Amino acid sequence: MTPPVSADLFDTMATMRAMRRLSADPVPDELLERLVQAAVYGPSGSNAQDYQYVLVTDRQVVATLAPLWTRCVDAYLASAGRTTPAAMDDAAFERMRAAIEYQRDHFAETPALVIPCYRAPKVNADLDGLRGMVAQLGTAGLGRLAARGGRFSLLGEASSVYPGVQNLLLAARALGLGANLTIWHLMLEREWKAALGIPSDVHTFAVIPIGWPLGNFGPVRRRPVADVLHRDRW
Repeated sequence: MTPPVSADLFDTMATMRAMRRLSADPVPDELLERLVQAAVYGPSGSNAQDYQYVLVTDRQVVATLAPLWTRCVDAYLASAGRTTPAAMDDAAFERMRAAIEYQRDHFAETPALVIPCYRAPKVNADLDGLRGMVAQLGTAGLGRLAARGGRFSLLGEASSVYPGVQNLLLAARALGLGANLTIWHLMLEREWKAALGIPSDVHTFAVIPIGWPLGNFGPVRRRPVADVLHRDRW
């Protein structure tokens, strides 16, 4: 049987542009809490639910973060932000840069920020567990895993955070709020964590500015499915 399809959900995804031009008007707390609730509905590895969300609405705190944001954005614009991606034309890229610069210059007026965080649980390795892994992976496979353990751990944490982030972004679009996902803060993560009192053993995964959009939602520009789909094998 063909399951029912919610046109509203697909329309929401198809029009969920990154909204960088935001009004300074405040967003009600109950709407912001609904966004975090949407994020909490997302899955996490082993259902550990070790994510945390820092919500910033105090204008003085946002103003304190504004210089850090400017430094991170300018570092991006001076490096990766200088090259037009293959999926964009030059005009679209210049519009995106202009929106990024606008958000940089008006960051202190941002009504709300959400910083998704994750504190990885401690895993107690024992001899029986090691034997079980060797039985399944072999010594060579276990060695490769150990060599790439940092990447495995990082992706494990990220896979427990970003599904919730996508839920939050979809919920924001459904509620008429503008938002965009950024990770530029990671260039100065230590300073951001110090400014927000985030413990050293907690990793941050994004800074998401949220507010009422000054522009209009519209269709996103994405590559055709035929260009990215591989059937059965690469």
